Amino acid sequence: MSPLNFTDPILIIEDDRNTAALIATYLEREGFTTESVHDGAEALALARQRPPGFVILDVMLPQLDGWEICRELRKLSDVPILMLTAREEEIDRVLGLSLGADDYVIKPFSPRELVERVKAILRRTTRRPQAETQFSHGDLTLDTEKLRVTLAGQPVELTSVEFKLLQALIRSPGKVFSRDDLLSQIYEHGESVIDRVVDVHIGHLRLKLGDDPAEPHFIETVRGFGYRFADRNTP
Repeated sequence: MSPLNFTDPILIIEDDRNTAALIATYLEREGFTTESVHDGAEALALARQRPPGFVILDVMLPQLDGWEICRELRKLSDVPILMLTAREEEIDRVLGLSLGADDYVIKPFSPRELVERVKAILRRTTRRPQAETQFSHGDLTLDTEKLRVTLAGQPVELTSVEFKLLQALIRSPGKVFSRDDLLSQIYEHGESVIDRVVDVHIGHLRLKLGDDPAEPHFIETVRGFGYRFADRNTP
């Protein structure tokens, strides 16, 4: 059985067949099941037909590139996404993370490191708190057991990164989190990411919650410091 009792297939979207086969070999040695696709359009069609449990996604693909596939996958689910890129420019890494990717690996890479990154993402996304599992503020509720957020009784579809940000904030209302604090909540593997990527995710989260930054009900900006979740006792 694969680590963390993870039995869903890992979808490898990589146009280089040798690279895809190498990744699959190392993952399967660790007990994972894999499926490989070498074309962007085919990969998206397959993901819609049979939703994967994890996606390893190359950026440079025929038909549809990795950015577009990541964007479309995020419309479908919060499936963990690990992006592969041969481009080292920071803006490319920020773009992938802003679109909802959970992590990235730059080519050429060590297959063993890639497997460890997969395991680390799974540990983050399958972690369960020891005690309280449901947090509410007004008509907003976050359930960490069911991985569900509702607003006025209606479900709110969040990416895994957005969910983790909201979870960190709502669990400690009134506490001010710096951007570095929040980065450590969502990228625990020590990735080098500029702190402004947090602002992008906070913006997406506010939009989905209908939260006006000028008069927030939920997420408040503390200028010069970071963010905090609204606390009725906080001035």
